Amino acid sequence: MVDYEKEEVVNLQKEFEWVLHKEIHKGLGQIHEILVECARRFPVALYGHDNSSKQDKFVLTVPGDQLKCVVTLTGDSITHADINFKVTRQTNTTMVRTTIHNENPWKLQQVQDAANHLQQAIYHIDDVGKHYKFKSSDEVLHILGNILGSLQRGRTSLIVPRKKTMDDLQKSRNMKSLSPPLSEDLAISFYIQSHKLIFAIYQLTSNHGVMKYDSSHAECSVPWLNEVLVLFTVGLQLCQQLKDKICVFSQYKDFTVGSRSNSPTAS
Repeated sequence: MVDYEKEEVVNLQKEFEWVLHKEIHKGLGQIHEILVECARRFPVALYGHDNSSKQDKFVLTVPGDQLKCVVTLTGDSITHADINFKVTRQTNTTMVRTTIHNENPWKLQQVQDAANHLQQAIYHIDDVGKHYKFKSSDEVLHILGNILGSLQRGRTSLIVPRKKTMDDLQKSRNMKSLSPPLSEDLAISFYIQSHKLIFAIYQLTSNHGVMKYDSSHAECSVPWLNEVLVLFTVGLQLCQQLKDKICVFSQYKDFTVGSRSNSPTAS
């Protein structure tokens, strides 16, 4: 029984070294390919790819001519927009018109944030290189944790926009992109939510002395965003699978490379 247990430990140690020297680098290589492919889709300068001049035109509208917005998206900014929407004040309904011009674009910070996190994830893989010799499961788990963290933050940047108060919106530097500027009871916002670009209007109103705001929005699907999110998700899944594989060995704390006597050197 003792010999059987010893043999099992030796076999596990062999498998551990094989996973450490072969499987991890193979898995990291696959993840790296996915992430570089994701970087190619981003409309910004990222990891040797520069799509910052890429332009897309979108029409965001809701039925009944309440709201219509035609935007040109260049890189991570809205470089042109014709914005028209109706506003009701007491008994009057008026049409508000404003524009965004190329010389003063509206920045979509979520896109740059996601790109930064993606680049960080790629750098975590580059840092170890394909010839790096891992020495323990903890070392691998630390690196995989860094990659997973960066990918999760990048994906979240695009899926969950930051909530902002009316005051935040009105004081945003992006509001200075509008020509002519909006009246003090209005604010607008462009933001990313999953694979969609959303245009929202906010209006401050007073109800018996209590201030509140009403909102309406229009949205459109952005093809490259959908591709990016799919690749983020695939990268996360592959990374998690690799982490699960190495976690099997992390319970054997005494497992380190060469802990067996006469252990053959893995290449």
